[in-house]
Formats: sequence, C-alpha cells, structure tokens
Amino acid sequence: MAETRLTKEQMEAKAAQPGIDAMRLHPFYKGKVEVVPKCVVRDFSDFAIWYTPGVAKPCLDIKANPEKVFEHTNKGNFVAVLTDGTRVLGLGDIGPEASMPVMEGKALLFKYLGGVDAFPICIDEKDPDKFIEIGLALQPTFGGFNLEDLSQPKCFHILDTMRARAHIPVWHDDQQGTAAIIFAGLVNAVKFVGKSLQGVKIVLIGAGAANIRAAHVMYKGGVPWENMILLDSKGTLHRGRTELQDDFKEKWELCLITNGDQVKGGIPEAMRGADVVIGASKPGPGVIKPEWVTAMAKDSIVMPCANPVPEIWPWEAKEAGARVVATGRSDFPNQVNNSLGFPGIFRGTLDVMATTITDEMCIAAALELAKVAEDKGLREDYIIPSMNEWEVYPREAVAVGLKAIEQGVARRKLSPEELLKTAEEKIRRAREETHLLMKEGFIVPAPGA
Repeated sequence: MAETRLTKEQMEAKAAQPGIDAMRLHPFYKGKVEVVPKCVVRDFSDFAIWYTPGVAKPCLDIKANPEKVFEHTNKGNFVAVLTDGTRVLGLGDIGPEASMPVMEGKALLFKYLGGVDAFPICIDEKDPDKFIEIGLALQPTFGGFNLEDLSQPKCFHILDTMRARAHIPVWHDDQQGTAAIIFAGLVNAVKFVGKSLQGVKIVLIGAGAANIRAAHVMYKGGVPWENMILLDSKGTLHRGRTELQDDFKEKWELCLITNGDQVKGGIPEAMRGADVVIGASKPGPGVIKPEWVTAMAKDSIVMPCANPVPEIWPWEAKEAGARVVATGRSDFPNQVNNSLGFPGIFRGTLDVMATTITDEMCIAAALELAKVAEDKGLREDYIIPSMNEWEVYPREAVAVGLKAIEQGVARRKLSPEELLKTAEEKIRRAREETHLLMKEGFIVPAPGA
C-alpha cells in the first residue's frame, strides 16, 4: 500500500485540485444542465402542433383523464431536486443560491447515469412545513422528488410527511441513497469474509440522516436491531440516553431497539469485538484510531465514509487488521458512492410510474448492485462496482421496478425484459446525446482542458 501513502502536502494539493478546476470551468459553462427539445421542429408550422392551436387537444384530453399527463408530456421523466441549502456537502447552511452548483451537478448525474430529466429547485424557505407545502404544490409538473441537503432533524419530518401526502415518489438521497449503497457494500463485504448478516455486530459512527436510515435498511435486510450500535457526538445510543426522548425522536427510537448489550461509552468501547464499523461522521483522519480496529473481531470490515477525508486512512485500517476497507473517496478502492444508486433507482421507479420509493425498493437496488460486483468476482479491493460500470443502472432499474410491482405501488406493470429494454434505451440515449453534442461542438471544451 506504499503507493497510496501521500504526504500531507500531496493530499492537500490533490484535494484542492477539483475546486481549482471547478472555479475555472463553472464560469466558462455557466451551469451544467440546460433544456433541449425532444420533438421534431421541421419548420415553423410545427409550432401549431406543439403550441397553439394544436396543443389544446392534449390539454383537454388530460383534463378529462388526468393520468393522460404521463402520455402527453414528459412529467413521467421529470424529477425535482429540492433543497433549502441548509446542509450542503459538509458546507452547512450556505443558502439556496449557493446550493445551486450542487443541485445542477445532481441533475447532471441523473441525466447521464439514469436518463432522468432532473431540475434543481432551490427553495428560499427554512420552515419545514412551508417547505413541504411548496414541494407538494409542484407535483403536477414532476414524476418524482429528490430531497437534497436538508439539515436534521427536520429532514426526517420533511421526508416522512411528503412521502405520506404525495402521490408521486419522494426520496431523500442523504438518507435512502446513502443507506442503499452502504447496504450493498456491507452485503458483499460480509459475504467475502465468510460471515452472515444475521450474525455480525455492526457499529455505526455518526447518528445523522445517513446512518439512521442505514440502520433501518440493514434491519429490513436481515441485521438484527440488537446487533447494531450507533454513536453520536456524546457516545453510544442506549436506553439511558433519555435526553433524546424529546429532542430527537429518531435517535430515541434507536436507543430503545439497538445496542442489545447496552454498551456505554465512546467509539473504542463500541468497536471492541465488532465485525463491522461504518463511519458517517466528521472528516478524519483520527476519528477512528488504528488500535480500535485491532480490537475488532477477526476479518473485520471498516467503512469510513466521511468526506473529503475518511475517519481513518485505508492503509492504517488495513495495517491494524481490517480485512476489507471501503471509503467515500474515488481515489481508494471500494468507493461508497450515492451516484451508484439514485439514477438507477429513479429510472426503475419512473418506468413503472411508482407512487413511492419504499425501503424494500432500496434494498432490491442494493442487492442488485452487490450482485453486479459478485458476478465479476469479489476481492478485498472490489466489493462494490464503480460509476463507470454502466450496466449497474439498468440492472438496478429492473430490480426496483419489479419490487414496486410486487408491492403494489406501480401504475405500470412491465416484464423484466421490458424494464431492461426501457432503462437501457433511455440511459444510452442520454449518454449518446451528450457525446454527440460534444462531437458536434455544441458542448465545447474549455480553454486549456
């Protein structure tokens, strides 16, 4: 692992380079997504079809049968990326305008990886109930909502309320997306080391949106509640943490059902004898110490997912005894990356016109994502696919669509073959469209690129 041992200066320079490039390229392109036509415009007479007077006919058809909106418009492929800018990429509450570059980036990933037309909607409203009302009022336009970068604990209230009241799927990527990818990595890592989901002891460092939802997904995926220990900044969650009863109900609920041995203390006490540790806390290094990894069970799994610096460097975890290590960074093996999930999950959701995205649909996507890696052969440095393995996304879409049909939340019922064909065509079209625009000079390279 010597080749990955960069000096502090090298790490700082490497971490700084994307920001330097971003400051050069964002002003050049003035954004990352735009609207382009998808219908023919042979001459100006075609506007009589696409606009007045011809457009009146599909309008009246929709008025008579509202479900026809999916037939006459692109609503079924439109997703709103909704945020208030209160918890942006570790930057915190930077406001809705400053969150726009992130939401545009999300929309770009949606399109290129999933063939989904996503729009950044940055809302100048911090009151969660008002935010909910604004979001719900946008339903006529969109086929789904992706909640993004909302502060906690209101993010739980917003997701739960909108999921209950909306008639289109609502998803919070910082909760469900992160949880799905963590679960995919966990499934394969546990399988690789010869253990079982039912038998492993799991420590989750950080009790925010990501790990709280990950705990729920892992439970539904087969991990007993009592085998999980969560920690926040004050230590382990256990039944004695009564201060959480009124202040943070999601944490308090986990205090009552997790941590079967009622372990008290901090990270070292929780990690002692554990099979798996998952970090979704503050950036490191040093949040997880090597000696704590050494105290874990044999063939331990360490997933320090904080960005930009993991809670412990991968080589430190390996030298301390970890068998498998995964991080949130692309420059180390086994990247736990949300972009492996949401494009394919939404693709499958939209293709069957699902009314919601259930935890079971997330688990179906995670298991299919894990299966992609398993099909190619699991290794210590390959327990989860990477973004450039494009087959991940249509395969996830099929798994999600079939689960939605099975659970009775799909408006359309398609066969596995139909789902795969639909997803592949839409994803391939999005990628080829981008490459064609580059080839023909409509998307031009920046000077010096």
